[in-house]
Amino acid sequence: MSSAPTNPITPAGLAALKARYDRLLGTERPEIVEIVSWAAGNGDRSENGDYLYGRKRMREIDRELAHLARRMKAARVVDPADQPDRSRAFFGATVTLADEDDARKIVTLVGDDEQDASSGRIGWSSPLARALRGATVGDLRTVRLPGGEKEWEVVAIAYPTPVVPVAARA
Repeated sequence: MSSAPTNPITPAGLAALKARYDRLLGTERPEIVEIVSWAAGNGDRSENGDYLYGRKRMREIDRELAHLARRMKAARVVDPADQPDRSRAFFGATVTLADEDDARKIVTLVGDDEQDASSGRIGWSSPLARALRGATVGDLRTVRLPGGEKEWEVVAIAYPTPVVPVAARA
């Protein structure tokens, strides 16, 4: 095993990272390079807004490309549909929770690079995801949050249905 940290990610999450990387490298960066080249040819660079902004944006793009490259290199694709133990909450599980007031919350445990709290996708290393790891239906899990502790009951656990190849169906 390598010493590089691993980054669990769904196949869709890795595809999104690759798409972002390709768009930055293939579209946005060449456009900025063109603007900077054009602006550099206009003379005094110290007061040339297009040149200064373009150079700044190019540095931002290069930093993001390096970050995305590191994350993709460390990525370990885990397909939630392949989870053999569907009775427990592991990576890729969609978990229905109920708090002490029976307020329901549905979360999906995904890679940190694909988390989106507004759509219920929580990062694998988040406090709630760490508390839910290995849980079964009926378990009570306590989560330590900045505002204090909160207890959740696991009401349901679901995984995506595995895709069966057409040849295997016959």
